[in-house]
Amino acid sequence: MLSSMLNMFRVADLRKRIVFTLVMILLYRIGAFMPAPGIDVEQVQLLRDRADQGGVLAFLQLFSGGSLTSFAVFALGVMPYITASIIMQVLGVVVPRIEQWQQQGAVGQRKITQWTRYLTVVIAVIQSTSFAFLFNDRGNSISGQSGANLLPDFHIGTVSVVVLTLTAGTALLMWIGELITQKGIGNGMSLLIMISIVSGFPAQGSLIQAENGTVALFIVLAVLVGLVTAIVFVEQGQRRIPVQFAKRVVGRRMYGGQNTYIPLKVNQSGVIPIIFASSVLYLPVLIAAALPWDGFRRWIDDNLAQPDNVFYFTITGLLIVGFAYFYTAITFDPVKQADTIRKQGGFVPGIRPGYQTERYLAKILARITLPGALFIAGVALIPSILVNVFLDT
Repeated sequence: MLSSMLNMFRVADLRKRIVFTLVMILLYRIGAFMPAPGIDVEQVQLLRDRADQGGVLAFLQLFSGGSLTSFAVFALGVMPYITASIIMQVLGVVVPRIEQWQQQGAVGQRKITQWTRYLTVVIAVIQSTSFAFLFNDRGNSISGQSGANLLPDFHIGTVSVVVLTLTAGTALLMWIGELITQKGIGNGMSLLIMISIVSGFPAQGSLIQAENGTVALFIVLAVLVGLVTAIVFVEQGQRRIPVQFAKRVVGRRMYGGQNTYIPLKVNQSGVIPIIFASSVLYLPVLIAAALPWDGFRRWIDDNLAQPDNVFYFTITGLLIVGFAYFYTAITFDPVKQADTIRKQGGFVPGIRPGYQTERYLAKILARITLPGALFIAGVALIPSILVNVFLDT
């Protein structure tokens, strides 16, 4: 294994990609702790202490890697981009123009990506403005609840600078993600999300060890290793639907006659349902933090912002399963797939082309989507159940 890792660095192109990815991650982490102009740095620690106790703040900073409570340049994290991507995915179902772009291959994808960028900037402006008011020292704001006052000089000039800084940080973060995808290793946005979440592991591990002992920490690590192993195993699983193509003569040449298959993954939707579900839960938590209704805020804090109760686990699990079906329906359309097979002169053995093939594909897809959706729901919930329920951390 060690020799394999060393061999990676002997390949020049791979070495450059790894180094480039690490540099981009370092830049991201620096921006996550660089306060925006006009922020009272001394008050930042008060807000961090409040976030460490859980609740609304702990939930809001999940995708920012802790930069939200620092009100850093990258305070918004990847949430504006995720929200914009969700909106574009949904619009692709109801807006014919976007649906056409989705069918145009690379050209259409470039258009979708461009509009996703525009929408990300708009959402970043709205969210940064909201956070500027939320972190002002008012009785009904997040800052007022924590006793911290991050914006002591609160006027239109300071707010404008903060909004401009956070929006520019989001745009830079989006660019970093795209650069990692193009010149680095893996999907840039997914990697940044992972770094945001993993950045909290050392502090969480120290807390588990301090409150429950070293044995509990090793149990948590063993469960995490088991989950990673299970994820790799399930991600490789697929249902292969055989497809045969009839022979046809074009001019003096004979085409077709080969056998192939349609690979349907057990987890067809990947990690997207977890991201979508987290984004949906993010909205009521943010609204509750902004409203002056103490009862509503307290209910949200106890049931949606704290991953330690049955209601949270149930809602999160249902959202993940629902989004798994939704995203699978977007990425794999049995009607279009059956029509494509028919036009190319292919057929599924034992199934008539056309409508019967469409029903067969939909039936198989429904069968494998449910276990895949339940699996990713379990992957998302097991760590929270283990840490917050059994270990009571």
